[in-house]
Formats: sequence, C-alpha cells, structure tokens
Amino acid sequence: MSEAEKSDIHGDHPAAASGKGMADHKELATFAFQRTRMPMVVADAREPDYPIVLANDAFLDLTGYSAEELLGHNCRMLQGEATSKTAVAQIRAIIAQEREGTVEILNYRKDGSTFWNQLYLSPIRDDDGRLVYYFASQIDVTEYRKIQTLEEAEHRLLLEVDHRTKNVLAIVDSIVRLSKSGDATLYAASVQQRVQALSRTHMLLADNGWQQVLLRDIVRLQVGVFGDRNVTIEGPDIMIPAPSVQPVGLAIHELAANAAVHGSLSHRDGGLEISWKDSGDGISLEWRELGGMVQRTEPGKGFGNVLLGAVLERQLGGHITREWGKEGLRLLVELPSLDRVGQGLKSNP
Repeated sequence: MSEAEKSDIHGDHPAAASGKGMADHKELATFAFQRTRMPMVVADAREPDYPIVLANDAFLDLTGYSAEELLGHNCRMLQGEATSKTAVAQIRAIIAQEREGTVEILNYRKDGSTFWNQLYLSPIRDDDGRLVYYFASQIDVTEYRKIQTLEEAEHRLLLEVDHRTKNVLAIVDSIVRLSKSGDATLYAASVQQRVQALSRTHMLLADNGWQQVLLRDIVRLQVGVFGDRNVTIEGPDIMIPAPSVQPVGLAIHELAANAAVHGSLSHRDGGLEISWKDSGDGISLEWRELGGMVQRTEPGKGFGNVLLGAVLERQLGGHITREWGKEGLRLLVELPSLDRVGQGLKSNP
C-alpha cells in the first residue's frame, strides 16, 4: 500500500498506521477499521513490549495524541498515578495467557485529563496459530460510571431515609400509645407538640447532611421554643450521632416543656441552667431549674416522665437522677457512648 493510499485511509490522521502494521489486509478492511467510531488500536505481539502499529481516528480523538506520538509505543503510556495496579495486572495476565479479556481501567489523555476505559483485548493469530497481534478496543464509560455512582448514592440515601423514617415512626408510635388524656383536644395537642419537636430535630439533621449534630444545637433548638429568658446553656462541643439525635431532641423538649408549664420557666423570676460534659465513656448532662414555685412531679408519674424514661433510659441506655431542693429541680442525665448506642439503633430501628 502506498503512502498516499494510507493517507486517504487514515483521514484526518494520515500517519495512524505504520508501514509494517496490517499491510497484508485488504484496503476495505483497513478503511473500516480506521473510520469506525469505536476507538481501536493494534499492537505487534512479535515485537518486544507490544508496540502500537495501528490506531484509528477515534482512538486518537479519545486520547488527544497524534499517530506519530503513539506508533511504536506501548499502551501503558495512557496509565497514570491513579491507575489501578490491579487493573494493570489483569491486563498483563490476559496478554500473558494470550486470551480475550475485558478490563475497566482509569486512563489519562495527553492533556492529563482522565477517563474510564472499558478495554477489550483480543489476540490475533496467523494461519499457524501463532500470536502475531493484539487487538484492543476502548469504550469511554466515564459518564456511565458517574450515573452509576449517582444511582448508588441515591440508593444509599433512600436506605438511610427509610431507616430514619422508621426510627421517627417508632417514636411517634410510642408517643401515641403512651399519651393518656380523657380530653380528646388535650390529647391531640399533646401528641402534636411532641411530633413538632421531632420535626424540628428532623430538620436539624437534614441541615447537617444527616450526619452527627452538636448537642448544643439540639438543646438550643428545643429550649428556644419556650424562650431564652434567664436560660443559660453551656458545655463543650459534643457531637451526637445521627441515630441518637431525635431521641435526645425529644427528651430535651419534654424537659423544656415541663419547665415552661410546671417548673421554673413558668414564673417570671425563674431560671434554667443546662450544662454538660464528656464523662469519658459517655455524656453527663445537668438540668437545673432555679427560682419560682416549682411543682414536683413524682418519678414515674405523668406522661413526660414516662417518655423520658422510655427515650433516655430504655432506648439510649442512660440513667436519670432527680433531686428537688429549695431552689428547684436538679436533674442529672448520664448517657453512655452514643456512637455505640447509635449502631444499635441503626441495626434495630
């Protein structure tokens, strides 16, 4: 085949085939190879290091290299820093065993940009069965992988939403079952207020990307509904893992609502101090109501106390201590490591 004929076959890339490569093939076959939209190369298996002897226009367009830059070189020039060594080993094994194979590998263009290459390798033998060339086709699957990754992320998100929804519904179920009132209106209001508390915490979780949330933010959110007059909130930055955020938020709401209706916040001269500290294996939270005539509620009496016990003690594995003094109620909540508790809640929604 003359150089002029090769130039016609190679179109925009007149040097895409060496004089040695595929010289015995018919002109039509070479033309079809060159003009197909699928990137393809042929490497000479009889030469050391399997140099490229033929590359079609689509391959040159995909990689950004010219024919002169590719011919005579091994395809490993497309590999880079982030190319998987495992994928390279798979390619090496396919060639060593002289068989067909498909490998997905991260390759680099001439300009340094990357693309995911679904590489198909196939041996070409002569009439005597000897390996003479290796054919390789490439499919750029970068966009497909992006879609696949997005779908996987969406699937994980749906599973997470499903899990969190089950947790919320389980708490709502407890609220509905445990609420008791002879007045239908009071019953509805009681349930509604607690569901709204859950909703506030749910939004806080969403704002934090469904990850852990600062205990301070949970406390401020729930207590702030009843005002911040004479309220002191202080403590170190302690993160509450996502599965425990809603139970903790509901418990803080119950304490704040009780203080606003029956406790220190129901009186103008009353105050509230909320503090916490890291106790090593968990969290120690102190709730101190100061001033005003405080109505005592015996442990175990009233829905608020029942719910606190259900959430803080049975669900989160904590312990509540109540003390009534001259100044008012002092309540101490000891919680274990919520990271460990969160794992339990996640596996048993």
